Amino acid sequence: MEKIAIVGSGLMGSAMAWPLTDNGYEVNLVGTHLDDDIIHSCKQNRFHPRLKRQLPNNVTPFYLSELDDALKDVAFIVSGVNSNGVRWIGETLAPKVDQNTKIIAITKGLEATEKGELIILPDVMRAQFPAQIQDNISIAAVGGPCIAGELAGRRQSCVYFGSRELETVNMFRAYFHTDYYHVWTTNDIRSLELAVALKNAYALGVGVAAGMLQVAGGADPAGAYMHNLAAAFFARGCKEIHNMLAAQKANPEFAYSLPGAGDLYVTSAGGRSVTLGRLMGTGLRYDQASSQLAGETLESALVIQQIGKALPALYEMGKLHKEDFPMMNFLVDLVVNNQNPNLDLDIFFNDVVV
Repeated sequence: MEKIAIVGSGLMGSAMAWPLTDNGYEVNLVGTHLDDDIIHSCKQNRFHPRLKRQLPNNVTPFYLSELDDALKDVAFIVSGVNSNGVRWIGETLAPKVDQNTKIIAITKGLEATEKGELIILPDVMRAQFPAQIQDNISIAAVGGPCIAGELAGRRQSCVYFGSRELETVNMFRAYFHTDYYHVWTTNDIRSLELAVALKNAYALGVGVAAGMLQVAGGADPAGAYMHNLAAAFFARGCKEIHNMLAAQKANPEFAYSLPGAGDLYVTSAGGRSVTLGRLMGTGLRYDQASSQLAGETLESALVIQQIGKALPALYEMGKLHKEDFPMMNFLVDLVVNNQNPNLDLDIFFNDVVV
């Protein structure tokens, strides 16, 4: 029976064990230095405290100190860390792998430079490995609407796996695809990763509508909510993901498929991104809102901060036009500039009116 190592025992990393074990593979689930409590519970009673489920029979939990044993004779590695851990996992794995290593990452995010370059996280991870093996290590990524608890509950889920090598990504699909976890493959990993990163930012924007509803006193006696506004934020987000992909010479169709609209929908249904947006929608500045979520990884804010770093150069070089990104400009003011700007909805769809 083949073995796979998952490094990072948070929600989604751990949930990836379900399709693997259902397909008959053994899984070594390794906690990071932040996951000792999770692994302790998994070792003691085989219960994952965050997923609130018993581990499948073919899963063996390991502390990070046991990483060497966990990596022995594995077919490949799943990177289950968040975006803050991408450099860490690359540095941690670098002395323990060879050029034939295959990695698939669940992390969603990006890094940006002040010169306007947007770097997908698989490339950030790759850069942590020794130069002589970087080009030979195969790194794939997962993108699409998939809540960890639903995956572990064997609910129907549809995602893309992406890699620059189709042979690699099709190999990964063979390991993971089940009758409830449906996987499509692409060699356009850059488009995939940009789309799934950007949707985190725009999910925060959708959450702003909930905060504005709260300020308005909630639904009125006739049952009027703020679904209209949330839907406008959602639509604008999809349009701006399209605009960014096109400007980056990536495939803009991803904006309206699983990595863009699909993932934006499921992320907008709840979680930290929407909660942060709701708090700022009530009038809190970013520093005030984020302090209420201390200890949480705020992926949406991290993406907005990175985009905010790149936008001035992209605007100055004419690679992007400011009027094409009214919502992102609003989000940058919220998160990067720590402002609570006026929301001018009248400019939101000027670029799509015929």
